[in-house]
Amino acid sequence: MSSLGQMADPYIPAAVDKSRIAASFSRCAASYDSVAQLQQQVGNHLQVTIPKGFTANTILDAGCGTGYFTRQLTRHYNPAQMYAVDLAEGMLKFAANKTAKSDKSRTYWAQTDVENIPFADNSFDLVYSSLVVQWCADLEAFFAEAKRVLKPGGILAFSTLGPRTLYELKQAWKPIDQHVHVNEFMPFAAVQQLLAMQSFESTNLTSHDIVLEYQRLNQLTKELKKLGAHNMNQQQSSGLTGKNRVKQLIENYEQFRRSDGVLPATYEVYYGIAVKHS
Repeated sequence: MSSLGQMADPYIPAAVDKSRIAASFSRCAASYDSVAQLQQQVGNHLQVTIPKGFTANTILDAGCGTGYFTRQLTRHYNPAQMYAVDLAEGMLKFAANKTAKSDKSRTYWAQTDVENIPFADNSFDLVYSSLVVQWCADLEAFFAEAKRVLKPGGILAFSTLGPRTLYELKQAWKPIDQHVHVNEFMPFAAVQQLLAMQSFESTNLTSHDIVLEYQRLNQLTKELKKLGAHNMNQQQSSGLTGKNRVKQLIENYEQFRRSDGVLPATYEVYYGIAVKHS
């Protein structure tokens, strides 16, 4: 179980343009699941971290995306009510269309920001949020809202990304220019500190690296674009990437090619479980 311990150095998040994020993910709704190998792997592991034997009659999927895990959670817990929210209207429409007829009567959809959850206090047994909160402008607000809407004894299960995510791509860009080309994420100590400030009954935050493998760099960059998860940092370059710069980027990334011929792409993933006081 984690504790606040020594205060971490202040972390100042980059500016977040929520409308841009929502539009990007809306555009990629139809292609998302076909390239979401990381998202599905992380979400599956997050479900495993929820204590065995836990029952949930009311569930909130906070940042449901295509509804992939909304459907999984419905099958696993068989809740009386399943609520799924997302900032991206296109994702919600896609998710609703994919919902089985047998589940439509107990599944409710809402377009909203997870930093301002539009439900009453003590509403949910489980708040599940996988690879969503890295897009929050105010992570503390999300943790506070999640705790508020949880019933006593309820569980918040979330995953997010750390700053070592895609460090190979960051290093490959570094000699080319000073622009921000890869999304920046909050360090472990900062996430742990914000979670501890909510005074849950218990919390557990862990970190694991996941390494995806590619033969060519453009396989990674095309995948990021199809996911809608390409660079959204407001300090990014607004200019087009010329052929010479692309060539240099590819050459720089080659330093990471392994002896088995694979180009790795590392994701630093945090998994969090927080239990509200009974």
